[in-house]
Amino acid sequence: MDKVAIVTGGAQGIGEAAARRLHADGFKVAILDFNETLAQQVASSIEGFAAKVDVSDRDSMFAAVKTVVEHYGRLDVMVNNAGIAPSGSLMDMRQNDFDKSYAVNAGGTLWGIQAATEQFIAQGEGGKIINAASQAGIVGNPGLGLYGSTKFAVRGLTQTAAQELAEYKITVNAYAPGSAVTPMLKAAAHEMAVAAEKSDEWALEQFATGITLGRLAQPEDVANVIAFLAGADSNYITGQTIVVDGGTIFH
Repeated sequence: MDKVAIVTGGAQGIGEAAARRLHADGFKVAILDFNETLAQQVASSIEGFAAKVDVSDRDSMFAAVKTVVEHYGRLDVMVNNAGIAPSGSLMDMRQNDFDKSYAVNAGGTLWGIQAATEQFIAQGEGGKIINAASQAGIVGNPGLGLYGSTKFAVRGLTQTAAQELAEYKITVNAYAPGSAVTPMLKAAAHEMAVAAEKSDEWALEQFATGITLGRLAQPEDVANVIAFLAGADSNYITGQTIVVDGGTIFH
């Protein structure tokens, strides 16, 4: 029997890499994304399923998960990957920045946990929930304070859910990427390059400063960890956040 995985925000970046890796590992993969066109394109390339979702809306998340279960008949792994990354000093942040960041990053994770858990309990076979934290949710980073605080929240949700859901044979873990070459990072690098009157390549090199392994992460580097958490080798791990940053922080 094929196992089924959902990846939110799976239309590009780390989410897309995770979807492709889980497909390679034998999962039937459903991509839930706000950008339905891109989601459909990725899904078609891996014989998967796609549906539009607004992860910040609880009803939308529950409806999307229901659609996946109606299509595939079950759910085994939930990857709450969708997120946004506002940048700027804390003093620059405004009400809309706060509301949207917490609604998507923390709210989307909570609603994903709830929707997946409801299905896992109905199936009675347990399941795996994998949440997107961030290196900025391990150590506070100037310029990413609001974003990082939402990822600290994701870690808290992960630890609490792991304890509350263990009785249902559900494990809950998170991955914390550092700087990865994604559309989101490329956009940030371009803004930096324009401001400094430098090239985009120069800006990307700045993001790589301080990484022990000497390079930015590729989305596939993070997808490898997601695949580990989705597989049987991680069955005795729960409530943990795995840092995937090439050795930028140590703790």
